[in-house]
Amino acid sequence: MSSQAIPTPINLRIFLWSITSALAGFLFGFDTVVISGAEQRIQALWHLSPELHGVAMAAALYGTVIGAVAGGWPTDRFGRKRTLILIGFLYVLSALWSALADGVSAFIVARAIGGLGIGVSTVVAPLYISEIAPPSRRGLLAGLFQFNIVFGIVIAYLSNALLADAGDNAWRWMLGVAAFPSLIYAVLSFTLPESPRWLLTRKGDRNAGEAVLKLIDPTANPEAIRTRAAEIIESGQATESHQGFWTRSLRTPILLAFLIAFFNQLSGINAILYFAPRIFEMTGLGAQAALLQSVGIGITNLIFTFAGLWLIDRLGRRTLLYIGSFGYIVSLGLVAWAFASGHVSIVPACIFAFIAAHAIGQGAVIWVFIAEIFPNRHRAQGQTLGSSTHWIFAALLTTFFPKMVTALPPAFVFSFFCGMMVVQLVWVRVMVMETKGVALEDIQKQLRAT
Repeated sequence: MSSQAIPTPINLRIFLWSITSALAGFLFGFDTVVISGAEQRIQALWHLSPELHGVAMAAALYGTVIGAVAGGWPTDRFGRKRTLILIGFLYVLSALWSALADGVSAFIVARAIGGLGIGVSTVVAPLYISEIAPPSRRGLLAGLFQFNIVFGIVIAYLSNALLADAGDNAWRWMLGVAAFPSLIYAVLSFTLPESPRWLLTRKGDRNAGEAVLKLIDPTANPEAIRTRAAEIIESGQATESHQGFWTRSLRTPILLAFLIAFFNQLSGINAILYFAPRIFEMTGLGAQAALLQSVGIGITNLIFTFAGLWLIDRLGRRTLLYIGSFGYIVSLGLVAWAFASGHVSIVPACIFAFIAAHAIGQGAVIWVFIAEIFPNRHRAQGQTLGSSTHWIFAALLTTFFPKMVTALPPAFVFSFFCGMMVVQLVWVRVMVMETKGVALEDIQKQLRAT
C-alpha cells in the first residue's frame, strides 16, 4: 500500500469529471448565502412577521434536511449520473421560481426545492467522485466538493454586492442569476459516465462497468480491467448476505459517519457562519460586523480549504482531523476566555483562526471520509446517514443558537463548543482509521475486520 500513498499525476479526464460533479457544491454554497442579500427587501415587500420571515429564510434548510435524508434512494435506484443531472434542474427551477415569486408561499416552495437539491448533492457528488477517483488522489478530488461550496459562498457575496444597486428588484436578480451556472452544470452532467461501481454492484451491467473502468485507466490491459471489475463485484457480494443497512457488520462505518457529522456541527461552525455579525457586535465592532463576515470569513475559509485539499492526500484524513481539533480547542477556548475576562478585542482574530481550523480539518475531510468508509452496495445509504446527521444538527444549532447566547453567558456557550472538540480529539485518537491512499474495497475489508 505504500506506493498508493504517494500522490500520482491526475488523469485529466477524471479531473474534469470530478470538477463537473463538484460544481454541485458551488451551487450549494451560492444558494445558501445568496439569500443574505435579499432577505431584508423580501421582508419589507411582503410585510412578513418575524415568525413568517424566519420560515421563509429557513425554507432552503428544511428542504436540505429532506434531500439529505432521501438522497440515497435516487442515487441507488437511478444511478449517480442521473441524480447529478436531477440536482442541476432542481437548482434551475429553484432559482427562476424564487426570482419570479409573487408571494411568500411561492417563495418558500421555491427555496425548499433548492434546499432539496443541496441535500441530495451532499449525498451523491462526493460519493460519485470517490467511486471514479484513484486512491492516491481521492482526497483531493472528492474534497473539490467542499472547495466549491466555499467558492460558491464567496461568489454569492460578490454577486450580491454587484447587483445591490439594480433597483427595487435587485433581490430578484440576486436569486435568479443562479439559474445560469445551474443550467451549465446540468448540461455538463450529461457528459459524465456512470459510476463503474454502481454499474457493477447495483445494475449488474459488467460490460458497461468495464467500459468505464477502461475510460478511467486507458493504459490498463483488458485482463487488468476484468480483474478490477471482479474485485468490485466480489466486494458487493461480500455484503450481500447483509442486505439491510442497519446490521452489525456495518456498525463501525455507521458510527464513524454519524460521529464525524455530529462533531462537525457541535464545533459551532454553522452558528458562527450564520450569526457572525451578532458575535462581532458583542465585542463592540457594530457596523464592521457585516464586512468581517462577508469578506474576512469568506476569504479565510477559501484559503484554508485550498490548503486542506493540498494536504489531504499528503498528510491524510486522520492527521487533518488532529490539526483541526487542536485549532478548534485553542480558538474556541480563547473566545470563551475573552468573553469571560472582558478581553473581547481578540475575538475577531480567534474567530478567523476557528474558521481556518475548520477549513483545513473537518471541512476538508468530512465529505471525503464518509464517501470512503462504506461498502459499494451501501455507500449511498451511508452518505445519506452522514449528510442527514450533518443537516439535522445544523438545523437544530441554527434554531437554538440565538436563544443560547441570549439565555447564557457567551463564555459558557463557547466553552461548551470547546469541550465538544476535546471529545472529538479523543474520538480521532481512539476510533478514526486512516484511509489515505487505500482502495475503497480494501477499506471495506479493514472495517469488516474491526
